[in-house]
Amino acid sequence: MEEDLRKLLQSAVALRIGVLALQGDFEEHMRMVERCGHEPTKVRLPEEIEGIDGLIIPGGESTTFGIIMERRNLIAPIRRAALSGMPIFGTCAGAIVLAKEIEGRNQPRLSLMDISVRRNAFGRQINSFEADIEIPLLGEPPFRCVFIRAPIITKVGEGVEVLAKFEDKVVLAKQGNMMACSFHPELTNDLRLHQYFISLCKTYSERRMGK
Repeated sequence: MEEDLRKLLQSAVALRIGVLALQGDFEEHMRMVERCGHEPTKVRLPEEIEGIDGLIIPGGESTTFGIIMERRNLIAPIRRAALSGMPIFGTCAGAIVLAKEIEGRNQPRLSLMDISVRRNAFGRQINSFEADIEIPLLGEPPFRCVFIRAPIITKVGEGVEVLAKFEDKVVLAKQGNMMACSFHPELTNDLRLHQYFISLCKTYSERRMGK
């Protein structure tokens, strides 16, 4: 009885999910994490990476993200955390920051995922659109995807799993503990993609705590 209660309490403990809050739409991701029943925390300095169970890199402007990360000495500690197994989820500009290769660009980035990306692949802000996309990992119904100056993933290396495509273009991929998507899941009411990412964070947290 006591053991069952202990397990129940442990399962109810909120995870601390970091959101890179340098610019962009980090507040929307924080609201999604809260709606999933967990604790969002802003990450702006290297020491704030300590103690989090996962990190979301939001949409925004990828060049600006890279420059600020470089100035604040965030690139090395985020890379260390990712390589130690901490889950990272990059959306839109965040996907660009995660990529090893950005077509036609040489900008500061994390270079963690073995993918190539093309910036603004669907056009400018005026060309923004929404589409219902099948994501088998999440089951039914299709996921409503919001594309705003979105990149696409043009190449994937070994060990990268393609999770979703739109018109034969890769828009969601996973490599181990890292995910990159072209769209903005935080701009919908659908929690499933954030919930899936948080499930990765839960596994990482339990492994780190030796459970």
